[in-house]
Amino acid sequence: MKIGFRSLLIAAALAAAAGPAARNANAAGLIAQDAKKDAKAADAEKAMMEAWQKAATPGEAHKKLEPFVGTFDARVRMWSDPSRPPEDSTGTMTSTWVLGNRYVQQNYEGTFMGAPFNGVGYIGYDNVSKKIQSVWMDSASTGMMWMTGSADAAGKVVSTKGTMSDPSSGRTLPIEDKITIADNDHMKIEMLTKGAGGKMTKVMEIEYTRKK
Repeated sequence: MKIGFRSLLIAAALAAAAGPAARNANAAGLIAQDAKKDAKAADAEKAMMEAWQKAATPGEAHKKLEPFVGTFDARVRMWSDPSRPPEDSTGTMTSTWVLGNRYVQQNYEGTFMGAPFNGVGYIGYDNVSKKIQSVWMDSASTGMMWMTGSADAAGKVVSTKGTMSDPSSGRTLPIEDKITIADNDHMKIEMLTKGAGGKMTKVMEIEYTRKK
């Protein structure tokens, strides 16, 4: 059992002024106080470690991300101007579990405005905040898109919000993503951002079909 340095000093002082019985009683009391403090500290450390372990353990919310895993054909539609037809492109998304099924890593290869386009992203569920979190980066930008949101009870619709840097204005724009999981082989992502008049407008739609 650990005895505090303060207790030893006080016990030594008492020993010089009291008789043997009093000295023993006082020393025992101080030792008991230190033992209680040590027990409380040990309980607090145990609780902290249990909280960290719980936060780090994948759970049911992570299992609902399983439909994202695999290789998918992507059909992309982008609207730079709502009054004009969208620009269509295709690509392939390959997504895998990483870090012990804690996150889904996404790798995209395709084209954008006729040029090669590559993207990398991560999506996961934070046990502490109880939120779905994602980050995306690609070869058409030097900025990262950070998104946070949640899924419905069935895990079929994931709604997230975040921000992105707008090269045209130099400002940060709000963005919203809606991911609809039709089944294990099909999903659709719709991205909206603030357009003219401050209204959220759809600027991109991606339909994913699992490769067989």
